[in-house]
Amino acid sequence: MPRKNIYLDYAATTPVDPVVLRAMAPYWSDKFGNPSSLYSLGLMAKQAVENARTDLAQILNCQAEEIIFTSGGTESIALAIKGLTYNFLTEKNKPHLIISAIEHHAVLHTAEHLAKQGFTVSIVPVDDDGIIMEPLLNRAIRPNTMLVSIMTANNEIGTLQPIQKIGANLTRVNMARQKSGLNKIYFHTDACQAAGALPLDVQKMHVDLLTINGSKIYGPKGVGLLYARRGTPLAPLIDGGGQEKNLRSGTENVPGIIGLAAALKLAQKNREKENRRLIILRDWLIKSILKKIPKTILNGHAEKRLPNNINISILDIEGEALLLYLDEVGVQASTGSACTSTTLEPSHVIRALGRPYEAAHGSLRFTLGKYTTKKDLEYLMTKLPDIVDYLRKGSPVRVDMASLEKSIRLAPKKIINLPC
Repeated sequence: MPRKNIYLDYAATTPVDPVVLRAMAPYWSDKFGNPSSLYSLGLMAKQAVENARTDLAQILNCQAEEIIFTSGGTESIALAIKGLTYNFLTEKNKPHLIISAIEHHAVLHTAEHLAKQGFTVSIVPVDDDGIIMEPLLNRAIRPNTMLVSIMTANNEIGTLQPIQKIGANLTRVNMARQKSGLNKIYFHTDACQAAGALPLDVQKMHVDLLTINGSKIYGPKGVGLLYARRGTPLAPLIDGGGQEKNLRSGTENVPGIIGLAAALKLAQKNREKENRRLIILRDWLIKSILKKIPKTILNGHAEKRLPNNINISILDIEGEALLLYLDEVGVQASTGSACTSTTLEPSHVIRALGRPYEAAHGSLRFTLGKYTTKKDLEYLMTKLPDIVDYLRKGSPVRVDMASLEKSIRLAPKKIINLPC
């Protein structure tokens, strides 16, 4: 009997959609020209890149010239944060940045790196559901604040942030700051997880910078974009031939760019219908796990979350061990207890919710996708309770639910400033 292969880790990466592959195919071999070349093959590639840029700009409701192509979400985030703040760093001026406590490591580690170089960084806490505490965000603003970076949707717990509300408030703050002679506060959002599930109108979101990558939306790996509002001062991180308006040198990844545009167009076209389907599956799985497996806690907001995200702490076990046993029965998922396979550090996202280490180490993330079926989830539920029961029998950890719930309620929520 063939081995089951049920993929439930779509937040990590997605397979390339056949429609996207077909759009990319001509640019691997037939239309392979360098867009910087002046002959017809190069001009053909350049036109394809510009057409993709225009298509993406229409989706984001921005100007085509405000789209910068990169190698992915991480580079886009680095260009947004470092590219902006490096422009203002002098001996007398050390800009201040604000991020949330549950940002992706691409943002968090970039901020920590800048703190070591003389910048100041404020990390704003989230509530028990993972939603940023807006009063503390407002309190964190200083006269030298240059950038606020808040992700649209969290990659681990799926919680959606009130980006439009935050952006509108920052617009009002900037109007007052302008009258006082203070610098503008730029607003960046990491929308990599949100791109396939939410509308991304940068005008309604009031953002100056927004990042997307292809691998989360059934597009190719190794390509992404940065939206940078006209007038946003950026310094390049990569010098060279001056591609992408001198902000990102290097020969353009033409097939990848074509694939990114095709993938986002397809995702936005099918978004509402697919969201409805995924929400039904998501809620069924959450309810099933919480009902059939004792000592489980849902991480993230029950409703204000991505349609495909289920993150649950299963107490008295190690999440990594559970993943290995699930893989043995043909189910691929992920754990929030480590961002990479090389560390066993508990998830900073789960910890930011006020969960203790035991809950962070036992967190499990299932993320659904376009190929996920109800039968897949039913199969999962025939295996998961027995595996959990088996692992608990051999576990030395026994968490008291009453004590855990009390510790969550009493967990401190305060702004952390770097460097300390």
